[in-house]
Amino acid sequence: MNQTLLSFALRLHASKRYRDTKKFIRDILNNSNNPYKKYIDITIIFLIMSSVSILVYEVKHPVPEWIDIYDIYFVSFVFLIEYLLRLWVYNDVTEPVVNAYYDARFLGKEFSAFAIFKKGLKEKLRYMLTPSALIDLLAIFPAYRPVRVLRIFVLFRVLKLLRYTKSINQFTQVLSNKKFELLTLLFLLIFVVMTAGIALYVMEEKQNPNIDSLFDAFYWALVTISTVGYGDIAPVTAEGRSISVLVIVAGIAMISFATSVIVSAFSEKLSELKENRIIEQINKSKSFLLICGYGQMTKMFLREYASAYENHIILEKSIERMEQARRDGYDAINEDASRYETLKKFNTVLCNITLLCLTSNDVENIYITLNAKSISKRIKVVARVNDGTIASKFIHAGADHILMPHTVANSMIHTAITQPVMYKAIHAMLMGKSVARIDEIRAYGCKGIIGKSIESLAFKRAKVLLMGIQRDKTFIFNPAPTELVHSRDILVVMGRKISLDYFKSLYEEERD
Repeated sequence: MNQTLLSFALRLHASKRYRDTKKFIRDILNNSNNPYKKYIDITIIFLIMSSVSILVYEVKHPVPEWIDIYDIYFVSFVFLIEYLLRLWVYNDVTEPVVNAYYDARFLGKEFSAFAIFKKGLKEKLRYMLTPSALIDLLAIFPAYRPVRVLRIFVLFRVLKLLRYTKSINQFTQVLSNKKFELLTLLFLLIFVVMTAGIALYVMEEKQNPNIDSLFDAFYWALVTISTVGYGDIAPVTAEGRSISVLVIVAGIAMISFATSVIVSAFSEKLSELKENRIIEQINKSKSFLLICGYGQMTKMFLREYASAYENHIILEKSIERMEQARRDGYDAINEDASRYETLKKFNTVLCNITLLCLTSNDVENIYITLNAKSISKRIKVVARVNDGTIASKFIHAGADHILMPHTVANSMIHTAITQPVMYKAIHAMLMGKSVARIDEIRAYGCKGIIGKSIESLAFKRAKVLLMGIQRDKTFIFNPAPTELVHSRDILVVMGRKISLDYFKSLYEEERD
């Protein structure tokens, strides 16, 4: 038995297909960022709503046999598959067995695969006893028509909406944050109902014909304290009416307290919900810009180029600055970009992300850069450096580009003093105020130029000036006419916009 379990565990652990399949199923069931999860959710919600609709319709109408087959067998089968998949991916039974086996062999200890398997199965059993798993299990039972009471199991399928409807999930999360206050209110409600019910039962059991048992008294107390007041039971003695007054006052007080607790919970959660909505919206974009910090440099950048970057979001850990960014009309969230959990919220797999580290603290910018590159090497990081002596640390951290605003400003000041004409020309071109402009042409985006020599390209025909080629980490200034264009080259050119557009159009027809 021990050897059989070990062989089984080793075989599954060594199977890449098994591990990849389990990872895929776990991700599609639990990861809200998975692009396919929404289709699973929509399908399950449709099955739930159709099943409940059939239950309501059949109360007064006969249903065709094919609808019975759909509801009893097909829907139940889908829910059974979903339940078994969730049970399967909840934990891994084989990996602990393999790890324990290698540890035991290394230490020369006795190894028992059955004990490890048993521990893993106990974890699955604990999952099966959780409320969500029990709801999933009861929702599998078919609504057998001949036995009317069994129809109630269909209603457990409605409870499955708690897992698949985001709004309901958010509502339950809000209430769970105020669990202590709500439980306190519940215990107070039970105490008042029991006390008032017993008091009314003792005082009016022989004088009030509508009170035959203690349950009637509890029912009256609950209806009264909730301010519903059906009127089917009413006190007839002065003592009973006095109790009613106290119960009504207590009910108003408890309803006010419950309302204030729920409102305060939603107020606290509102900001988080707004931020999650912003993140969800921007994750739908193919590319977007993450700006860390809302200081003077960020304000200047957005004032000039916000319209050029429609999909951008500001991460600011200071609440005051975050609120200021929102007042200025930008999407901003109160998050610390140096934390792993913050950047993990964004879709780094399907989206092209450019990260701007524009905080005034160099150490913080380095941490943000390290954090971004640890999550995904595909994130392009542009980091601000205030102290030029530590610029190399940003390169080691993985920054793709570094900005040294003080060095650039000093250089521009010196140029403005010593070479004012050149300064005006460069400034005009960079700010887009000149007829000519500097632009980049990426070879993979204009494939007609790949493999051709510089002299064979139509720079003169389009009246475009080639300044140089960025190849990997090397910039080739004024390349030789015989230089060939590689697939990953970036050509830095200068000319009028109409000239640049014309040059690109000459080679767009040659794209694959």
